[in-house]
Amino acid sequence: MTMPDIQPTVLVLTALPLEYAAVRVHVEEREERVHRDGTRVEVGRLPDTSWHVALAELGMGAERAAALTTQLINWLRPEAVLFVGVAGSLKDDIEIGDVVVGTKVYEIHGGKQTPDGFLVRPEALPGSHALEQAARSAVRDMPDVRAHFVPIATGDVVLADAESEIALSIRGNYNDAGAIEMEGSGALQAAHLSGQLNALVVRGISDRADAKKHKADASGSQQRAAKQAAAVTVAVMHKHRPREGSSDSEEGPQRAAYGGDHVDFRGGTFHGPVTGKQS
Repeated sequence: MTMPDIQPTVLVLTALPLEYAAVRVHVEEREERVHRDGTRVEVGRLPDTSWHVALAELGMGAERAAALTTQLINWLRPEAVLFVGVAGSLKDDIEIGDVVVGTKVYEIHGGKQTPDGFLVRPEALPGSHALEQAARSAVRDMPDVRAHFVPIATGDVVLADAESEIALSIRGNYNDAGAIEMEGSGALQAAHLSGQLNALVVRGISDRADAKKHKADASGSQQRAAKQAAAVTVAVMHKHRPREGSSDSEEGPQRAAYGGDHVDFRGGTFHGPVTGKQS
């Protein structure tokens, strides 16, 4: 008997409920799945592509993102990982509603404290060349999206003071960073350590990382930024192709990994350890 091909999967990660919701509306035929340790994802189909999308809401913080991304990669065996959500702008020409695609991601808290002060030890991970190229191609046909391809800074801090010590440190030591957020370096580190796995951070700008952040958030800027980031992410998935040898069929039995075993999607029903189905 010929075994069915494994359906190619993109793992899309978010931190906040509004980020998750912005991506979720693009995914059809969703099935909720639960890892044996309790982490939940929805797996569904991205229309007009060969991809299944596994969508997860991880919560805030780079360490949490790294641990859970590693868990999800080992469980689902995706071909690509995208961390999608909102961020604060670090540049005057990157405006609220724009989208930043991370050419690389800085982890900003590494360093050494000495009698002469804090000596920064920069650590940076590049985004996937293939996914970045797909994003550059995709946004050319998205007139409603103003995209920037620049580095992103990641730190476990909500930056709401443009003149604070940490803001000055970022400007001085990570001067090319265009946005700041809290999870990207953790997700990219997990993808990097897993081997040859394409990964990219896509962020919509919801504020300017200054004292006016709360006013911007109250105006609905987070929802707008999340929607723009989700739109670019979906466009990237339409451009990016599964690896050679992956199934690109939209029909027939589909299989996905669960703890090293395989479970099937047959006739729209998930055969395996799931807790429920959502339409």
